[in-house]
Amino acid sequence: MVPDTDITPQFAVVTDSTADIAPTMAAERGIVVVPLAVTIDGETLPDGAITQAEFFSRMAAAPALPTTSQPSVGAFTEVYGRALESARSVISVHISEKLSGTIESARAAAEEFAGKVHVLDSRNLSWGLAWQVMEAAAAAREGLSATDTLERLARTRERVKLIVGLDSLENLRKGGRIGAVSSLMGSLLNLKVTLTVDAEGAFAPLGRSRGEKAGLDYTLDWIGKQMGTTSRARFAVGHALAAERGQRLVESIKERWEVTELVIYEAGSVICAHTGTCWGVALLPED
Repeated sequence: MVPDTDITPQFAVVTDSTADIAPTMAAERGIVVVPLAVTIDGETLPDGAITQAEFFSRMAAAPALPTTSQPSVGAFTEVYGRALESARSVISVHISEKLSGTIESARAAAEEFAGKVHVLDSRNLSWGLAWQVMEAAAAAREGLSATDTLERLARTRERVKLIVGLDSLENLRKGGRIGAVSSLMGSLLNLKVTLTVDAEGAFAPLGRSRGEKAGLDYTLDWIGKQMGTTSRARFAVGHALAAERGQRLVESIKERWEVTELVIYEAGSVICAHTGTCWGVALLPED
């Protein structure tokens, strides 16, 4: 018998930098990350080019709020073309189209590859997006077909949940992405605002809390509601210049639930430009 020497991967996995996946983790799992860009004080940088601390320092000193921009169609075309040199197809999973034009560039580029590139709207961002990307990467390692993987991702997209706690709505307001969240605007001293993304991938208000402790308690209570009767889940805890709060959430989550996988991360410059200082938790409940 002649051995089967065709080991071409079923598909390659592509995402964008708003997934907040660390470069080392992306490389280990074979994930290609296309960066968005942030422009601060006249200089345009790829997302991830500077540290979170440096970004906040520069944002505080800049005369205007940083702006962000999606990758070009050409950037996606180049990535897809290179990926298809070693894989049969591509699954490209991205930040919600309600929050960014990134997926529009991805879709335009995909049209050049005769159905070999499958673009999926995660209807989420940060690790609400990243858990879906991780599921795609796992399916690729298992040898699943692109069709079966897309079906799996549709189920994952429904299960993944994200909550974000903001110290201020100012960056979201100035960036024009506040939408329904405007109902939470207020002038209360030390007001913490919590948001999620709805089924369509748009920001949706959850609540307002007076003070840091109340905001973190609200976050944990909300997580409990999403868990329902399930006790096991994968968690990702992130922050934007709020490491201590992130660590407190990590400790509380470990005490309350069975954590099957835990990722602790710093939000990237593009996310931080719109949120300001914040914390966030993305969870993927398991049966």
